[in-house]
Amino acid sequence: MKSFLKIFLAVFLALTVFCFVLFFVFAGVAGSAMSKSAAVIGEKSVLEIDLSKTYAERQQKDLKDVIQSESLEETPSFFDVIRLIEKAKDDKNISGILLTANGNGNGFANSDEIRNALVDFKSSKKFIIAYADMMSQRAYGVANVADKIYVSPKGFFEWVGFSVNYMFLKGTLDKLDIKPQIFYAGKFKSATEPLRVEKMTEANRLQTTVWLEDIYNDFLLKTAAERKTDTATLYNLANTGAIQTPEDAVKYKLIDGVKYDDEIKDEIKSRLKIDKDTKIGFVSISKYASANSGFGGKGDKIAVIYATGDIVDGKGKEDNIGSLNYIDLLRKARLDKSIKAIVVRVNSGGGSALASENIWREMSLAKKEKPLMVSFGDVAASGGYYISAAADSIFASKNTITGSIGVFGIVPDMSAFFKNKLGVTFDGVQTGPLANAGNMDHPMTEQEKQLIQVSIEKIYTDFKKRVAEGRKKDTAYVETIAQGRVWTGLKAKEAGLIDAYGGLNAAIAAAAKKAKLDDYKIAEYPKPASLIERILGLDKAAMTHTKMQEQLGPDYYNVYRQLLKVKDMTNGAQARLPFDFIIK
Repeated sequence: MKSFLKIFLAVFLALTVFCFVLFFVFAGVAGSAMSKSAAVIGEKSVLEIDLSKTYAERQQKDLKDVIQSESLEETPSFFDVIRLIEKAKDDKNISGILLTANGNGNGFANSDEIRNALVDFKSSKKFIIAYADMMSQRAYGVANVADKIYVSPKGFFEWVGFSVNYMFLKGTLDKLDIKPQIFYAGKFKSATEPLRVEKMTEANRLQTTVWLEDIYNDFLLKTAAERKTDTATLYNLANTGAIQTPEDAVKYKLIDGVKYDDEIKDEIKSRLKIDKDTKIGFVSISKYASANSGFGGKGDKIAVIYATGDIVDGKGKEDNIGSLNYIDLLRKARLDKSIKAIVVRVNSGGGSALASENIWREMSLAKKEKPLMVSFGDVAASGGYYISAAADSIFASKNTITGSIGVFGIVPDMSAFFKNKLGVTFDGVQTGPLANAGNMDHPMTEQEKQLIQVSIEKIYTDFKKRVAEGRKKDTAYVETIAQGRVWTGLKAKEAGLIDAYGGLNAAIAAAAKKAKLDDYKIAEYPKPASLIERILGLDKAAMTHTKMQEQLGPDYYNVYRQLLKVKDMTNGAQARLPFDFIIK
């Protein structure tokens, strides 16, 4: 007994000492970080915005960066970036903006909102300079608003047009003896294509061609307007491969010159009218955010609810839309008397049809109580559109990917895989012909298939009904724009699926107007976990995904995510966008 007590006390003492040491280490890092993050913006500062960073809809708290830099500066949220650019426009200490345009970590619609904020910033007569060693087309799509655009003399400038590539898994499943038993409603509902065919169907090729050309044409039109040329010339430059070097881009007036980093800094010093030996006061967007932690506002509140990621049943996690969590958020906003209007920011390709229906129900209840606006981000399709259909008004970019009003379900037959690859067989008894329906241990009978197809068709009918009610359209008309077809925001407005072009600010302004609010403040939900909460409750899965993204890069990481989604597709009926795509 004494031996046990000695061991117990020793272990207890060790744990206590460890906790104290951990506390003081964290306190030291946090104290150092807090002292460094008390940012002061001096005169003639230049705001730096790195377009290659992904500015998520909800604020990111990167523990790795905090530990490595001993700073509590965090990557601002997407909406914060927009508001910070707006603030910099009137900030007497900010003289201009330097855009680092080596890449673009944001989608086309969100990039549009950043670009529009930069266009507005230029009305202040402050300068914008864009620079890159290797400038991609997607980065150029934002950077082309700059007063001057420069690329390193030995760098690279991309001008080849846009492409989309899909990954097909049918051959892999065939090799594994896995038969995906697929059910869908809508001829354009191509989410199951990677499992049932080896190349794009004609329906999918048609819809993809249309929406990709919409995005590309918008890119060319904006470039032509900024660079004082025409779209035919730009189109021809891409098709003929005329732009091989940054000097070629200068020749055809796509950029203003080739310069090294030191030459860029000399030009900025000249614009600031400071000596060449004087250090430029560069301020990163993260540092600027830490110096402007609040965006003011007073009076009643407008709730902004971010719905980002896959739509899933249950509570969900921080990176998806759990039906129970979002029902709770919407209900609290509906019942809170200090909240006079609600804006839901949707950036989702959909997911569970049942979860989408349940969230739609709470959205429809909220609309009866107070103004309800929806703002679409890069993607708001299938289930993402389903939950939005009840809104008073929907705002989107011309480049938003939306629509995809359709439903599908997958029940894999794994029996051959288990038998031929693993030597596993199944046998059992059942009380009736449908008792074992939906299990993956056997090929489905015609009766089982009919049962599931009827269910899919019923959900599709309900989906179209929700859209018809929300958009005040006839269901027969909705069928003509549904069928699982994907649209850009440009075509969606023509079809009546959205009300107006505009970003989150436009949706908030509309909500304020409908609620008759002159003064208001923004309350954002869900509230992000604090830094301490992140450290004390480390999400191992999130850390693993972050590490994989670093190792694989954004494009190959999307392929990995697509493989995970294939697994999720078997979890009941899905109102989900056609599988992930990469635009290059």
